[in-house]
Amino acid sequence: MYFNTKNMRILFTTFPFLLLNLISFSQQITGLDLLDKSIKYHDPNNSWKTFNDTLSVAMETPNNSNRNSKIIINLPEEQFYLKTEKDTLVTEYNLKKDECLITLNGKMNLSDHVLKTNNLSCDRANLYKNYYTYLYGLPMKLKDEGTIINDNVERKTFKGKDYLVLKVNYDSEVGKDVWYFYFNPKNYAMEVYQFYKTDDKGAIKKDSGEYILLTEEEIINGIKMPKNRAWYYNKNDDYLGTDILD
Repeated sequence: MYFNTKNMRILFTTFPFLLLNLISFSQQITGLDLLDKSIKYHDPNNSWKTFNDTLSVAMETPNNSNRNSKIIINLPEEQFYLKTEKDTLVTEYNLKKDECLITLNGKMNLSDHVLKTNNLSCDRANLYKNYYTYLYGLPMKLKDEGTIINDNVERKTFKGKDYLVLKVNYDSEVGKDVWYFYFNPKNYAMEVYQFYKTDDKGAIKKDSGEYILLTEEEIINGIKMPKNRAWYYNKNDDYLGTDILD
C-alpha cells in the first residue's frame, strides 16, 4: 500500500486543528444558540405562533385504565378545548379568551357540589391549558417572556446517551421549578427534559421532580412533536406513565 508522505503530514497537521475547533464549538455555543438550533429542527417553518390543530393523547399509567384526551389548541383565536374520557367519566373544558365552559358526561350548568366532587373548575381548565400548551409547544415555548435561559451549555451523559443540556429558570411570577432540556448533539432534537423543585432559598431539592423521556416523533401542523412521553421520578426512577400522541 502506497502512502503519500506529504498528504500524511497535512492530515496530521490539520487533524488537531479540526479537533480543537470541534471542542471549541461545544464550549462556545450559548444557551440561546442551542435553543435556536433546536427550534429550527422542531419547527422549521415557524408554525407554532399560528398553531391551530387537534391532538389525540392516550395516557397509560400502571394499574390504571387509560385516559384518552382530545385537545384542541388554537393560538390565533386564544381557544383551548380538552375532552377526557376515563372509565365512565367524560369531562370537557372549553376556554375561549375569557369564556370558560365545563361539561360532565354531556351536562352543563353543573351544581357547585358536582363541580367540587369531580374536581372541576375554570382554574383547573387553565392549568390544563398551560400544561398541554407548554409541553407540546416545546422547545418553542422557551422563548416566552419570563423564561431565563442559562448561557452555559453542558455536555452530559444520561441513560447512556450524550446530550447538550440547557438549564432554564423562570421569573418568580412564572414558576420556581428548575428545568433541564437534553438535546441530541447531532441534530439538536429535544429528547429528554427534567425538572426539580426548589426550596425557599432557590436551591434545588435533589430528591424532587421528574424526568421525561421522549421517543419517536409525529409531525403536527408542520411541527415535529414527541409521540411518546414517558414520566419517571428523579429520586428513584419509578415509572409514572406515558403520554402517547395518536
